[in-house]
Amino acid sequence: MANIVRPPCDEAEILAGSCEQPAIANGSWILAATILGSSMTFIDGTVVNVALPALQSAFRADLADIQWVVESYALFLAALVLIGGSLGDVYGRRKIFVAGVALFSTASAWCGLAPDIRQLIVARGLQGVGGALLVPGSLALISASFPPKERGRAIGTWSGFTSITAAIGPVLGGWFVEHGSWRWVFFINLPVGLIVVALALWKVPESSAGNRGQKLDWAGGLLAALGFGGIVFALIESLPIVGGIGALALIALFYWEAHSSSPMVPLRLFRSANFSGANVLTLFLYCALSGVLFFFPLNLIQVQGYSPTEAGAALLPLILLMFLLSRWSGGLLDRYGARLPLVIGPVIAAAGFALFALPGIGGSYWATFFPPVLVLGLGMAISVAPLTTTVMNAVDKSYAGAASGINNAVSRIAALLAVAVFGAILGGVFQGDLHRRLDRLHVGSAVRAQIEAQQDKLAAAETSDARGRQAIEEAFVAGYRTVLWLAAGLALASAVSAAALITAAPKPR
Repeated sequence: MANIVRPPCDEAEILAGSCEQPAIANGSWILAATILGSSMTFIDGTVVNVALPALQSAFRADLADIQWVVESYALFLAALVLIGGSLGDVYGRRKIFVAGVALFSTASAWCGLAPDIRQLIVARGLQGVGGALLVPGSLALISASFPPKERGRAIGTWSGFTSITAAIGPVLGGWFVEHGSWRWVFFINLPVGLIVVALALWKVPESSAGNRGQKLDWAGGLLAALGFGGIVFALIESLPIVGGIGALALIALFYWEAHSSSPMVPLRLFRSANFSGANVLTLFLYCALSGVLFFFPLNLIQVQGYSPTEAGAALLPLILLMFLLSRWSGGLLDRYGARLPLVIGPVIAAAGFALFALPGIGGSYWATFFPPVLVLGLGMAISVAPLTTTVMNAVDKSYAGAASGINNAVSRIAALLAVAVFGAILGGVFQGDLHRRLDRLHVGSAVRAQIEAQQDKLAAAETSDARGRQAIEEAFVAGYRTVLWLAAGLALASAVSAAALITAAPKPR
């Protein structure tokens, strides 16, 4: 559910590509293959969070375990997604796309069959590698197959159907968890993957940039994985020395990218204030969004008493609002330029995060979470289209593909860091608040010892004592409110970055 809002610049990556082999008779088949392929990652990114409470209960996992279920996937996807796009350019886009689908599907089967939480975490990491090949490959195939004047309709079709799958995914995942098993959340990828591979091999022509001599920045990808992985590991496992190693790896990454002849991230693009401002905004806003939505299903299911299906449907209004307002938000860009919407949108999103902090325990969905979902959806709808356009207009046309890919990767890095940072904060607040509430409610020593032994599980801690259960739920809400207020602050910081760095009307190049 943390990825329920698609990363920015997906459509921009399609627009930036060149058409080497126009699709004539097979255009619909190519769209079907790429839509289904992209939908595998969109659905997986949204349904897994709905399944987290169930698999936490099944494996008796603590907070760190369920963080790694999400983070192992996000780490490899974020670190390798730019290299995945380059692999397709060199070795063939269809070939890398099919390899990504096959790897993602195989890893999904392993996830569904995992006998313990450790194997599930490793399998999720393998899924992330498959996603890093699959995601850019699906976008590149559309670019290579549709000439510019037909690409707009293709993008509209792709965007519309993937939005529908993003909306259906959490509800479908919740239904599987409620009426079957959390394992079916992963098994659903198997038939879809088989259909995508068959369509791609049967109907999608091969294409590449024709540059076998192009160097791939494997060193950059390795340093990115080590750097971000070290920082995330330090935050989740409370090992500062590993965080120091990660920081050194990131410093080495910046040095390498600055001196590499074929960098994964051309740092000269950041000389543009608009490009830098758009990426700072993306980092702050998507960090806030991803951190809040990671813990939202845990709150709904473990504290508020929602069923998994109800929790999966809770964010449907946000997705529908963003979909319905997409054309209107594009009109705002034409009327006011990029800067004003990119200031107002995050401010409204900050108000949405603040509204999420108001509900306590209990109450109707329509009176508690529906209003903040709508406000957050409005803020994101106003922000996304201007953000994509700002990124594309900030650099020369020859770098449009690299610029959109970098911004897409930044949104994924934001999600990666958010789950680790907010998890550490929520865990600390939860434990401190839990001890105070156990004292205040005069919980017996035996029950208290039982609860404190499980405090790493947060709201999944089990007790039959009513006062103990009350203390657990109220402590979780206190921790989640802290996360929400920090998210509101990050959203406001993204608005400030837009006001300071982005010009009112960036000129297309």
